[in-house]
Order: sequence, then C-alpha cells, then structure tokens
Amino acid sequence: MKKINLLLALLFVVTLAASGEERRLLTMEDAILNPKLAPENYIVTFDSENPKIYKHIDRKSRKVESFDIRSGRLISTDSLVSEKPKAKHSYAINRKNNIAWIDEQGNETAITSFDNPAIVCGQSISRNEFGISGGIFPSPDNKFVAFYQKDESRVSKFPLLDITTRTGTLREIRYPMNGMASELVSVGVYNVAAKRYIYLKVCDFDSERYITNLAWSPDSKTIYVQVIDRQQKHVRLNAYDARSGEFIKTLLTEQNECWVEPQHPITFIDDDRFIYTTNNRDGYRNLYLYTLSTEQLERLTVTDADVEYFAHTSDKVYYYSAEVSPVERHLFVIDLRTRRTKQLTREEGWHTCHISNDRKYVADNFSSLNVPRKVAILSTDGKIYREIFAAKDPSIGYNYAPIELGTVKSADGKYDNYYRLIKPLDFDATKRYPVILYVYGGPHSQMVRNQFQAQLRRWEMYMAQRGYVVFVMDNRGTSNRGAAYEKAIHRQCGVCEMEDQMAGLRWLMSHDWVDSSRIGVHGWSYGGFMTISLMVNYPDIFKVGVAGGPVIDWKWYEVMYGERYMETEATNAEGFAKTSLIPRAKDLKGKLLICQGAIDNVVVWQHSLNFISNCISTNVQVDYFPYPLAEHNVRGRDRVHLMQKVTDYFNDYLK
Repeated sequence: MKKINLLLALLFVVTLAASGEERRLLTMEDAILNPKLAPENYIVTFDSENPKIYKHIDRKSRKVESFDIRSGRLISTDSLVSEKPKAKHSYAINRKNNIAWIDEQGNETAITSFDNPAIVCGQSISRNEFGISGGIFPSPDNKFVAFYQKDESRVSKFPLLDITTRTGTLREIRYPMNGMASELVSVGVYNVAAKRYIYLKVCDFDSERYITNLAWSPDSKTIYVQVIDRQQKHVRLNAYDARSGEFIKTLLTEQNECWVEPQHPITFIDDDRFIYTTNNRDGYRNLYLYTLSTEQLERLTVTDADVEYFAHTSDKVYYYSAEVSPVERHLFVIDLRTRRTKQLTREEGWHTCHISNDRKYVADNFSSLNVPRKVAILSTDGKIYREIFAAKDPSIGYNYAPIELGTVKSADGKYDNYYRLIKPLDFDATKRYPVILYVYGGPHSQMVRNQFQAQLRRWEMYMAQRGYVVFVMDNRGTSNRGAAYEKAIHRQCGVCEMEDQMAGLRWLMSHDWVDSSRIGVHGWSYGGFMTISLMVNYPDIFKVGVAGGPVIDWKWYEVMYGERYMETEATNAEGFAKTSLIPRAKDLKGKLLICQGAIDNVVVWQHSLNFISNCISTNVQVDYFPYPLAEHNVRGRDRVHLMQKVTDYFNDYLK
C-alpha cells in the first residue's frame, strides 16, 4: 500500500520547471469519490418552536448552535445526539408490496394483504414519472390514508442475469415497453376508524391512464388528483369524496399536441383557494390561483420564465424563478392582494432556501461560478440581510484550470444555449488541443448552471488537467427554458439536440487552439444515446466516443417516458426509424466504446447488445465493456474503474 501511495504521489504532482513549485492534480479517486472536494457540510435551519431563532448544524462535529435572528447573538450550543426524540404518532408503512397501519402504541394492522407479486400497494408508480416519488398519503387529520396501487399482471417481464449464484439465475422485472401493455393504476383510501378501504372511482380515459399529484383538501374530506390519458395529450384535475371514493367534479382540463406532464400537486392557501402549476397555458411553467367558490383560475406569476412554488401565507406566495437568468434561481414573493412581486434573493447564482414557520425569515443557501457556498439570513420584508457562513474553496491545492460560463446560439437561432468550458491546465493559445464533448441533452436535465464551478463533474477537470479541452452545453429539450424549448424534441428525440450540440461544437472548433481532427464525445443514458447518434450522424467530426448505458431504439424503452416524447411506432413510424441507431452501425467510423451495467433495469441490456449484434453483421469494429453487477448508474468502486476505462480510451485513441 505504501508503494502504491508513493507512486500516486509521483504521478499526480506536477513540478513547474521555471519556479520549482509543486502542484497537485486530481487522482481518479479524487475525481469520483473524494467528498472533501465538495463545499463544507453545513446546515442552517430555523427553530421549529421559536421562528426568531436560527440554528447552525455542523454534521461533522455534530454541534448545533442557536442564534437570535435580529442581533446575531449566540444563544446556546448543543449536540445533535441530545435532540429530543419525536413524539409517537400513528402512521402507515410499507410491508413488501402491501401497507400496514401502526397506531400510537406500536400495534400493527394490515391495510392491504395481496399475495400476488404483480399487485403493489403504497409504493411509487409509473416508474417515478409525473413527479411521483412515493405511494402513501395521510390526510391532514391523519384519519385517512390514501395510497397508490398498481397491477402489473399484464406488463411484460424482462430477465436480468445474476452471476453471483452457482449456475447463474434469472431475475425477472416488470418492464412496460413502448407500445405494449402498461400497469393499471388505482388510488385506495383507508379509513382508520372503520378499518377498511375504498378506491377512488376514476373513470377518465381508458384503463391504462395515469394518476398523479394526489392532494388532500385542508378538511380531509376531498382528494384531488390529476388524471392523464396514456397518450399523455390530455389531463384532468378531478375531485373525489374521500369516504366513498365517488367522483365529485372536474375542476380543470388541459391538452397539448406534444404532451402534458403535470408534476406538482395543488397546494391549498386556505379552504377556498389553491395554487396550480402548469406550463401548458402561457408557454412557461407558471403558478395559477384557483378559487373553488367561483371556479375561477387566474394566472398568478406573470413572467416569461419557469417558476416553482416554494411557500405561502394567507396573503403571499413565495416562489423560485428563472426570470433573472435560465442558469440562475432566485426567490420571489407575490402579494395576493396587490399582485406586486418582489425579488428576495439578490446575489448572483443558484439559491436554495429554507423559510421560518412564521414566514418572516429565510435561510438562503447559494453558490455561483466562483463562490463555493454562502449562507445568509434575510427577512422577507427586506430589512435584514446578514451573511453567516462562507465555505472555503475545496479545490485549493488541486490546481484547477479556469472554468468559463457562456452561451452559443441554438441551431435555429432562437435561443442562447449555456455552456461550461474548461481549457487545459497551463493553456497555451498557440497550441492545438483535443476536445471532449460531455453530453446528456435529454429532458429533465440542466447540465449548466451558475453554481459553484458551473456544476462541474470532477472527471472533466481531471481530463483538463491532462491536456484536454472539455465542453458541456445544454441544448433544446432540456429544462428551465419554457415549453417551446423543452418540447422541440417531440417525436424525434436526438435530432434538434444534435443540431444544437453541433452548433456549439462548430463555435468551439472556430478557435485556433482546437484540434478539429481530435474531437471526442462521452455521455451516459440519454447521453449515451446522444454519443452514438453524434458519431454515426457526424462520422467525419468525431474520432472517439464512449457511450454508457445508451438507448439504442425507443421501442425498447419504457411506456411512461418513451411514449411522452416519441409516441409509439404505430403513430410515429417515421420518428422511430429516423432516431433508431440499429441501422446506423454501418455509418460508424471512429473508435467507439460502449459500457453497460449488465443488470440495468432502466435502459435494459437489449439496447446495447442489439447494436453490437448489428456491428458484427455489418463488419464494423466496436469496443464493449459490461459491468456484471451494476445497474443503470455504475457506482462506488465500480465507477472508479469505469472512469479509468473511459479515460484510458480517450488517452489511447484521442490524445
């Protein structure tokens, strides 16, 4: 071990000939596993009983310091281990594929008792799409529990190989593929006092509809859900009686020729009004105010930017907004009486806030390109602002190359696409350098933000320290830029994304210090799909590529995600043919390495193996490396091995 450490020290310290100064470079383990290279783990929150007190929590020392908000005076010092235990209360809990009720004395009562493994209760459904992340929803008065139930009996099975057993074992998962049978979803409601449950009588669309964004009325009498047709073109916000499950009424309907994708439950301000979030009405994700008594819906946030609900009082609504910049997030407040808005966070960057129970104070965590992390306390009336914490730059001593944040016009000329660019350490504009384009490019992503180091993945800096230009850019189809930007990919995933990435790359190649004969590309999942797509569509540009867990043909991807963006082969045969990579293996010229988790349950192994099979059929050489025990995201020590494999491939064929 000592010899290895000495070798690492020799390998990863650079000595400058002129000054004799030693400078440390990242090791692969630094780049992947070292938590010390993240800003200090430090939490600021408010006292739950006294909102005029805020607390510093240092997870490393487990010390808790309490301060007076107005004066900043230290009131007390405590330890996390001495916190009072929470009072016992009744709640619902998962028991395998069923749920049970635990009362205040700890007694357990089964709510559901299905022994069919294809019927699952109380868990996330629809493969975590539509903002769904859980399956149990207690009522405000805790007298009822709503829960998701899915029946996967008709969903096709996909075999995953477990090589850890003596002779190998197949582990089957339910995987609803595009155009095939999907799960059947319902919502149950358990009455704690009566010890029985009923189902909401959802009759919209067909049996394979989606149900999402479950919300309770403040009086626990009504359940609101959004129901989406399987084609994901229509959505209805419905109300149901919690005791009987009877349908009460449809409050709102929406439709979109591309897709609808509600992701946020309604939020009640009082018994008569709630906040509704959508991007289908005015081109951006905005907040709307619905009044039950008048059945009126009015736009609340009037801005050409995506916003996100944060908190509210009876007369104010707090929300995050991208209106300052798509790569920044700021906290705003709107007065419900006057409709006046006010920006509460002012410093440049990406803000994540915590608000006190009385809604008078905000703990503001933020960072920007060159600011690792700051925490400030501010009052919502704008009278107090006090910085209370500033993290040290964790990259000091590692000789990071500068990171540039900028924009390039999208291929259609309508948008400014944001990028981060890292030039090699000790950059010399008279030299020519190889380029690695790191890409994801798919929905629900934003790779570039004005956060510390522009959301850098440390492997990018690892490569820049070793002589590469690294370029990362968001394209049309990604988040936080409005509906038109996001929905440009409809029915042809990969097409406008590639156009935008090539616009960015051509701008980059216009610089004399770029060696246009040495362009590489790397990405995972949707980024793996983009990597291979770029290599076969622009074979004379890309010399080397590494694709991880790539989608190869959308007919093999899941119903919920795939049908939203691509529809089905029956309705979009041209789009499926245009984006499939199976017939494009013959167009591959550069060196391509595909890496894949062998038990991937997201992008199943069928994708990459079929591409390899077609490479063999067309006599195209390609490299392949499976990770036998890895799922979709290769983690831990396997990931260190993976990124070394990726690095070696670029070093061997691009550098």
